[in-house]
Amino acid sequence: MNVSQGRSSVILLIFFSVGFIFLIRLFTIQVIDDSYKASADDNAIRKVTEYPARGLIYDRKGKLLVYNEPVYDLMIIPKQAKNTDTAQFCKLVRITSSEYADLFRKAKNYSQVKPSIFIKQLSVETYGTLQEVLFKFPGFYVQPRTLRKYPDPMAAHLFGYIGEVDTNITKKDPYYKEGDYIGKSGIEQSYEKVLRGKRGTRTMLVDVFNREKGSFHEGKFDTSAVAGQNLTLSLDATLQAYGEKLFQNKVGGVVAIDPSSGEILACVSSPGYDPNLLVGRMRTKNYATLLFEPTKPLFNRALMAYYPPGSTFKLINDLIAEQEGVLFPNTAYYCDGGYHMGSQTVKCDARHGSLTLQMAIAHSCNTYHCYVFRSTMDQKRFKTSEEGYLNWRNHVLTFGIGKRLFSDLPQELKGNVPSVDYYDRYFGKGRWKSSTVVSLSIGQGELGITPLQMANTMCIIANKGYYYVPHIVKAISDSAGISPHFMEKQYTDVQAKYYDIVIDGMESVVESGTAAGSKIKDIVVCGKTGTAQNPHGRDHSLFVGFAPKENPKIAIGIMVENGGWGSDWGAPIATLMIEKYLRDSISRPELEKRMFEGVVLPKIYMEERLKEDKKKQEKKDSLATKAIVAERKK
Repeated sequence: MNVSQGRSSVILLIFFSVGFIFLIRLFTIQVIDDSYKASADDNAIRKVTEYPARGLIYDRKGKLLVYNEPVYDLMIIPKQAKNTDTAQFCKLVRITSSEYADLFRKAKNYSQVKPSIFIKQLSVETYGTLQEVLFKFPGFYVQPRTLRKYPDPMAAHLFGYIGEVDTNITKKDPYYKEGDYIGKSGIEQSYEKVLRGKRGTRTMLVDVFNREKGSFHEGKFDTSAVAGQNLTLSLDATLQAYGEKLFQNKVGGVVAIDPSSGEILACVSSPGYDPNLLVGRMRTKNYATLLFEPTKPLFNRALMAYYPPGSTFKLINDLIAEQEGVLFPNTAYYCDGGYHMGSQTVKCDARHGSLTLQMAIAHSCNTYHCYVFRSTMDQKRFKTSEEGYLNWRNHVLTFGIGKRLFSDLPQELKGNVPSVDYYDRYFGKGRWKSSTVVSLSIGQGELGITPLQMANTMCIIANKGYYYVPHIVKAISDSAGISPHFMEKQYTDVQAKYYDIVIDGMESVVESGTAAGSKIKDIVVCGKTGTAQNPHGRDHSLFVGFAPKENPKIAIGIMVENGGWGSDWGAPIATLMIEKYLRDSISRPELEKRMFEGVVLPKIYMEERLKEDKKKQEKKDSLATKAIVAERKK
């Protein structure tokens, strides 16, 4: 090969190499990289997401509790946002120039040619002002959305709240995209797929001024949004609001259930908060404020806080002992003011003398129930204390204590019934017996139970041996209805015949026993007071019960932190709620007034309240001083 031929070959090789590189680049631009196509398309067409209206929520009587309110997200395509009069723009949307720069930089980093949210949730008023002049700002357009609205500021823990999805959710569920909203807690979370509906899309033609000029291909590629399904709750809004009012200036929770169906009638956690605080552009700020409140208003005490059940647990112990054949209606034990075990004594509130079962329940005798518990554990058929305890514990679990009930409310905790392994680790294997854990007989020790579980145990006793899994949703529109799981009877292992004497004892509690001060005229309430020991302050006040005795309509479980005796706060609030539900009126206005006005707050909460009151007073004094000075100057 001569020199000229070699040069020709090199030139040809360079020519073909350059041509090949251009071909690869063209292929990349036209086929692989869609950014240029997207940029060209976005100059002429716009894909607009149609967000569906989230399902509405009603109470059991058809009252609207949660609806939707229109808001607007301001969207941006950075590549098209040129020659923007930022001063005028910032004034319209009420942001500073530095905030504009930060938002623009964030959108640009996401994509130059794809739309993203510039400002979330513009109000209707801001949108109305902006819409008239939006054509002056190329690259910007408005995306309609909806936010939740709560006409009555109650039941925040039940409803829950919605928030923007994060990357963890978008990775797990391809339905969700950046900017979507999802239920974060409460009903909004557990019924997310029912409430959310289905997104739609519209492809619109736009002119050089970014104004919509009609549908692309006459809407051939559009899909319609499908609204979410509506929910009818079992909640009685009147009873819920009443319960929250009774719990003003108190800490704790109360749950009311219809025993015949498992439908939750009220679910109060106090302190609560206005659900409207966790909606809109102020949600993040408000959430942070609530999160660091010393009273922990975001914490759902009705489902997540478990406390020693105190004397309310004696009913479960009695039923188990009857089933085990070691307790009968005429079984008598003598109380001289306490149950004595060597140098240890479980104190009783009085010297009751000789008692049988019904009166032991009526007067909440600790001594009697210590004997009952030990007779259950120490049966001769058990070779070890561990075996006797395991038998007792398995009975307790069938009452829905120490395990999740699997209601349709998220964040429900299981409470605690200590295991054999726990005591083996704590005391040493073979080194503990019934006398070691006898405090369980009066609902103390390591036992923990939630207000939801308290109410559910009352459903069990009212039904004489079974319950329906508690649930808050009564009906779902356009569907077959609620899960069959909520319509199946869940049985305990205590036979129905053993419940009558316990129910009679509960009737005596309210008629002539520890809760006699909360008796309702012409309504037979069966209940049990409880006083749970609290190592951090005053004891907790508890009450469980149901009414009426025949064909019960409502079962209730209540816990008032630092409330003292069960008869002080638990029983009065519970019976007022029972009367309100059954009669829709109150025959004991003085008791109601005392409960409304009563303040039962732990010391730390009182200190915080005093600080807040002091700040408010100082602010008032300062304003008054300024007003006086201004008046004198005149």
